[in-house]
Parts: sequence; structure tokens; C-alpha cells
Amino acid sequence: MGADRPLDGRVAIVTGASRGIGRAIAIHLASLGARLVLNYASSSSCPYADLLATELNSSSSSSAVRAVAVRADVSDPDNVKSLFDRAESFFGTAPHILVACAGVIDSKYPLLGNTAVEDWDAIFAVNARGAFLCCREAANRLQQGGGGWIITVSSSLVGALRPGYAAYTASKVAVEAMTRILAKELKGTRITANCVAPGPVATELFFAGKSEETVKKVVEECPLGRLGETKDIAPVVGFLATDAAEWVNGQVIRANGGYV
Repeated sequence: MGADRPLDGRVAIVTGASRGIGRAIAIHLASLGARLVLNYASSSSCPYADLLATELNSSSSSSAVRAVAVRADVSDPDNVKSLFDRAESFFGTAPHILVACAGVIDSKYPLLGNTAVEDWDAIFAVNARGAFLCCREAANRLQQGGGGWIITVSSSLVGALRPGYAAYTASKVAVEAMTRILAKELKGTRITANCVAPGPVATELFFAGKSEETVKKVVEECPLGRLGETKDIAPVVGFLATDAAEWVNGQVIRANGGYV
């Protein structure tokens, strides 16, 4: 395991890996030497996940398969168990890293008083329940004794508290609290649990339902005068997935360019 490839021999499961921040995280972890299980949720995401797996495998200097795409609904406990089962059977070892990045948002951005129960439930099903199920599985199945890392993905909206994001923000508050408690509950395993909370990042999820004027206002609120990019977030997650970050545990790291 060289200094330039600190994750050689380790297996990482990345949920929501077909697009956006999840995709960038998967690519970055692969560059650090990790073998990847690329989770995606729907048939519409399948081509993106399969293409990414093909790209990662073709760019590898080894003939061994480095990445595999696996469909699983993170809100379904049987699907989550199957996701971990596939990781173990495909790579022949218990996974070392979980990055819980799958997430959804209500692109209508309703005020709380106008939020439909169905929309609230749909957001919590993926963002909160999904993170819970993945973290629960990881707590019981990741490698123990060193090299086991759980990284959840929240949002800097937890700090910003913007109108129109009540359900989404509340779901991410749940993720942050759960992650910090989990870190304490994993005492003795040497598995750490941390959370990365990106600010506004130029992804499909961010742009959904937003006008050009709204996007411009968000940019103006950022001290660095731009939206974040996925490449701004992936290295933060990458650091937390390496041995160098072992002393960072139970933390929420806001990567947002000073947005909040």
C-alpha cells in the first residue's frame, strides 16, 4: 500500500454513485486504490453506473476488476443487506469503507406549511432511513481493527436553514446526529464515523427546479464567488477514508467555501 494509493486492497461501497457528488467520490476513491461497489437506485441510473464501472476498470493497470455497479434501494433493508452481500461475494472480503451519499430533494422547494406528507416521507425514506440502514449494516459488517470507515453525506443547509428546504434539511439533521452517535457506539472496533456536509455544488440535484436568478443569488452568497464543484468534495471524503484520518471521528465537516 503506497503513499499515493493508500486504499490499495480495500473495498468501498458508495451509494448514489451514478451521478453528481457520489460519482466524483467513487472516482477519487478509485484513484487512491480502492475497489468500488457503485450503488445506484433506478433503471434510469443504470447506464451511468455501468459506464462508470467500465471506465474505472479500463483505466486500471491491473487485469482484476476494480469496480462493479449494483442496483439497490437504500430505503429497503433487504436491498441494503444484498448490497453488502454483493460486495463481499464479488471482492471476496468484507468491505472497509461505506460512503452513504444517496439523496433526494423536493425540487418544488415548498414552505413547510405547503409540504405534502408524501413528499416529506419520500425525502426521509432515502436521506434518513437510507443512511440509517446503510450505517446499521456497515456497523455490523465493515472490517474491524483498523481500516474501517463510515462517511455519511449531509448538507450545509443544516447550518444555513433556508426556507423551502424544511424536509430536506430535517432529513440531513437526522443523518448528522446519527453519525455522531454511531461514532461513539463503535468504540472498540476502530471503525470511525464522520459526516461531510457540502454547500451548494453544481450538480443535477442542486439545479433541479431552480431559476437562473436563484442560482445567481446562491453564488453571490458564497465568499468565493462560485458554486462548489464535485471535485471540491471528493478529496474531503477521500481523506476521511484513509488511515491518516483515524483521529477524526464523530465529526461533521462542512465543505462549502464559507457559504455558512
